[in-house]
This record gives sequence, C-alpha cells and structure tokens, in this order.
Amino acid sequence: MAQATLLLPPRTRLVGQALPADVARALGRADRAAGEAGEHAQLRRHFQLVPDHWPVAALTRQRDARDAAGALWLRADPARVSPDMNGARMLAYGEALALGGEDIAELLPALKPLFGDAGMLLDAPDPARWYLRLPPDAKLPVFAPVNDVLGDDLFAHLPEGEAGRRWRALLSEAQVLLHNHPWNAQRVAQGKPPVNSLWFWGGGVLPDFVRTGFRQVKGNDVLLQSLAHAAGVEPVHANGEGGVDALIDLRHLRNLDLLCRDALQPLLDALHKRELDGLTLDFEDGALFALRREQRWRLWRRPMQRLDTLRPDHVPA
Repeated sequence: MAQATLLLPPRTRLVGQALPADVARALGRADRAAGEAGEHAQLRRHFQLVPDHWPVAALTRQRDARDAAGALWLRADPARVSPDMNGARMLAYGEALALGGEDIAELLPALKPLFGDAGMLLDAPDPARWYLRLPPDAKLPVFAPVNDVLGDDLFAHLPEGEAGRRWRALLSEAQVLLHNHPWNAQRVAQGKPPVNSLWFWGGGVLPDFVRTGFRQVKGNDVLLQSLAHAAGVEPVHANGEGGVDALIDLRHLRNLDLLCRDALQPLLDALHKRELDGLTLDFEDGALFALRREQRWRLWRRPMQRLDTLRPDHVPA
C-alpha cells in the first residue's frame, strides 16, 4: 500500500482554531519527532544529494534549460528594492514582479556587458529566474538565500569580506544600470513595479545524482520540481493519480480549516479504510507526525486540540 507525506508550512501560520475531533484524535495518538526547522532542512529530509551540497541555481537551471552540467551556476534574480532610513529594503523578487519576455528583451542587453566583462554569461530561460554561468572551479563567497532577504535591509545580507567585494561592486553597478533604464520608467507608468536590483544566491554545480524514496512528487514549487526531476521522478500536480508513495506540497496553505477539510480528513479516511498504509506530516518548523492505522488503539493518548499545543522538540512517551 502507498504512503503519503505532506510538506506543510510552520505551524504558527496555521494556528488560531481548534482542530476537528477526528484530526485531534489522530494527531494526539501519532508518533511525533523533531527535525531541523527551515525550508532547506525540510526538503533535505526527503531528498539526498551526492555530493552533499545544496546548489539551488544548478538544480533549477537544469529544470529550466536542461544545460546545467559542466558549469557553476548562480541565480541573479530580478528584484525591487526601495530606500529607507537605514539603507534599502527588498520588497519583491522573481515571480512577484510579473515579468515577461518583453522585459527580458529590454533589460538583459543592458546588463550582459557588465557580467561579460567579468567573465560570466547572464541569461534568463524563465523571466522570473535569471542565471549567471561561471567556470566549474570558480570560487564564490557565501550568498544569503533570497527568501532571507525579502522584506529586510539589503545591505545586511551582502556577501562579506574580500571574497564578497567583487560581488558587492557588481550589484552596485547593476543597480545603477537598472535604475537608469528607460524601460523601468515605462513599467512604473503602467503601474508595474520597477526592476531596480538583482540578488545573487544559490550558487553551485549540479550534483552527481539526487535520490528520494517517493515515486510521485505533487506540487508547483520550482525547487521541489527541480529536485524531483533530478531524482528521476516526474512531478505532477496535486490532483495526480494515487496508489504510490507520494510527497505532496501544501506549504502554500495558511488556513487550518482548509487543510483539515481538504487534505487531512480525506487522508485519514483512506488510512482507516486501508487504502493508505501511512501518513506523515512534515511541518517547516521541524514538527513531524507519523500516523498509522494501528495507532487507533492508543486510547490513553489525549487529543491534540491545537497544532501549537506542543513544541516541535517535545516527544511524548
């Protein structure tokens, strides 16, 4: 029989309401464990990369263009920043900027010479994801993931030290070029956000191989699809066929009632009917719940009324 694992957001984004009685009983009787918190750690619980590194740019590049082998890749994602009292704050990046092919045709030619003179090729196989191609042996400083920068002071996350000096200079020059580009004035006049910065992140080379225990990966997240593709698993949408071990991405959910009604309760019914052998809930904060049919006999376990009842590191006897 099949097993299902749900990738879920941090529990703090779903609390505020009581759990339905059947879900409360099931979670109260489930096996609980604590894993490392964060998106990176959550995905690494289900995908093993060899060598053991996390080259987001190379993985998504392979999905986007199928040409990631033989080079080191760095994301140079388009971003919108706005000055404030302390510096500049990143307000949006990538898909949130609603870029299209016309934007790429206008903006990339202005930036390509800057990076070409530095020995790098800039291109954008997808309007939301821009890439720099570097030699495989190029040395990179530590870059902050773009999600860590979003909403925060840009300058607090710039690459540090001598190794980061070149990249700080390239970012500054790219910002000047974008700020002065007439296409951004046209975007603003049309009510669209300007593209006035880049963000470098996710550098690395394509891993030798990626492994996962799942035969289906369901979800629309680009990195998740990229990992599935690298592991030889064809990603499908959330309504894909059942019957095999599946990893299902529900990290976009923010409504507890919706999660319980549309996902947990149908899966619990399938578990009780022996249509499903096991169900695992993996929350981004590190809380893990493993549910099995035989746990219904754990009558001494109290129902879990709220998802935030226990800390992720509290494991009951």
